[in-house]
Amino acid sequence: MTPRYPVIAADVIKLFAARGADQVDVPVLQPADPFLDMAGEDLRRRIFLTESETGEALCLRPEFTIPVCLDHIASQSGTPRRYSYLGEVFRQHREGGNEFFQAGIEDLGDTNIALADARSVADAHALLSLCLPATELTVTLGDQTIFEAVLAALGLPRGWRMRLARAFGSAPMLEAALADLSNPSRNSSLEEPAASLLMAGDTEALAAHIAEGMEATGLSPSAGRTPADIARRLVEKAELRSVRLSSEAFAALKTFLDIDVPLTDAPRALQAFAADAKLSLGAALASFAARVEAIAANGLPVDAIRYDAAFGRPLDYYTGLVFEISAVGLDRPLAGGGRYDRLLTLLGAKKTIPGVGFSVWIDRIEALREAR
Repeated sequence: MTPRYPVIAADVIKLFAARGADQVDVPVLQPADPFLDMAGEDLRRRIFLTESETGEALCLRPEFTIPVCLDHIASQSGTPRRYSYLGEVFRQHREGGNEFFQAGIEDLGDTNIALADARSVADAHALLSLCLPATELTVTLGDQTIFEAVLAALGLPRGWRMRLARAFGSAPMLEAALADLSNPSRNSSLEEPAASLLMAGDTEALAAHIAEGMEATGLSPSAGRTPADIARRLVEKAELRSVRLSSEAFAALKTFLDIDVPLTDAPRALQAFAADAKLSLGAALASFAARVEAIAANGLPVDAIRYDAAFGRPLDYYTGLVFEISAVGLDRPLAGGGRYDRLLTLLGAKKTIPGVGFSVWIDRIEALREAR
């Protein structure tokens, strides 16, 4: 059953126009690969997949950021450019129903990162304030860049930094990764000669052995991951198991993740943490402080904004700011967004285009309006 068009649609569209965001319409049917590759495990599990007559993998639009970015690249439009949208998305929904409305703004190409970040938070807050007058809103803010800077400063190898960065935004995944980091398993279920090839780090020989095994069991090397991909992943896992973080470094990481303070206190808290842990966070801290100043300059109620060092959002394409806005007493966010500076290049843009944006859950807003 198709959900009814939102009652608040006209107000939302009017606000977007006032904020200088051009309304864009993107197809409901989208190529599936960008979402499967870049959207994150949480969204991948909930996508409705199909395929074209030629066998191309397609899906019903599960969110708007990737389609809007693809549309921008295809149109070869200049930047900076702001796009707005309001339409249905399709997911296997935890709360019942598979179709619901989202609205939001994608801000592409503005090189003043702090200003664009602050504007995104301010736009989302303004939309919710318009639709839910007299409702007390709370903002939770995190920063993927700060988290990755801490991992690098602690001397973690690239493999571990990548795994922890992917887990940022999922409390169970991050907890599991930290448990493995503090006490990595030394066991391998591989039999000989694969175990010896793995210990030697001989990816090429291991791939050849895997290919022989697949052929012997009648599996096609072209079905799913290739032998080379499997071998490379096994070697990466073995390398991760070989790393042990010192107790001091692990304690510092846990201390960082426990930081949860009002946004105005966050720069000082991060500086104090870096000094105590003897870590250099350099440019990441400077960018964070500039964003805090820009948010205050946008007139947002900074006393209602908290910085939580462990807060992330379960989408793989985020690179910096992440945030959610909710109503006091509500256990689900009404809006969420973040920065995705690598996404457009991964989608095929010929040059780097910084981006930041947010979405609001229209169904949750209207349910709250009706309840109140």
